[in-house]
Amino acid sequence: MSRFITAVAAIGVLGLGACAQDERAEPQEGTPPPAQVQVASPDTTASALWAHVEQAGYRTTWPLWPGKAKLYKGTEPHGMLLTTYLNSVALDAVTNKAGRMPAGAVVVKENYMPDSTLAAITIMYKSPGYNPDFGNWFFVKRLASGTVEASGRVPGCQGCHASQAANDYLFTGSISQ
Repeated sequence: MSRFITAVAAIGVLGLGACAQDERAEPQEGTPPPAQVQVASPDTTASALWAHVEQAGYRTTWPLWPGKAKLYKGTEPHGMLLTTYLNSVALDAVTNKAGRMPAGAVVVKENYMPDSTLAAITIMYKSPGYNPDFGNWFFVKRLASGTVEASGRVPGCQGCHASQAANDYLFTGSISQ
């Protein structure tokens, strides 16, 4: 929550500064471009991240990982059938073969049993400075019942995903050229 409050305060300060500028003034040579303001991201807690993806309506508004349909063949530990959704910044990184996911990227993987019953939802969220030894990824495993089984710097997640460090810790598909 503190990151959200800080982001809102920064936006307010930037907004006040913009009001004080003379709109007719020409930019001076050598003046850097105006600062880019990013959309607030969730805190690195399982509840904040879940609220973020639910509020975004990930199942209806986020695209699937390019080249993957719903209920594609998976493997343990995630399940025999998987559906993987990406927020817009993650999709841009995959589509453009950026090599690394940018800050704010969210990957939601629905994990299904062989009979297509939802077993769990796993989420990877790229948060700058959160977990530098593992690509700044925050991991969450939420059971179908809603119980959070694991979150944060989860040793099992980190250990497995470490084998994909060259692909920004992602298994689903290549994000490099």
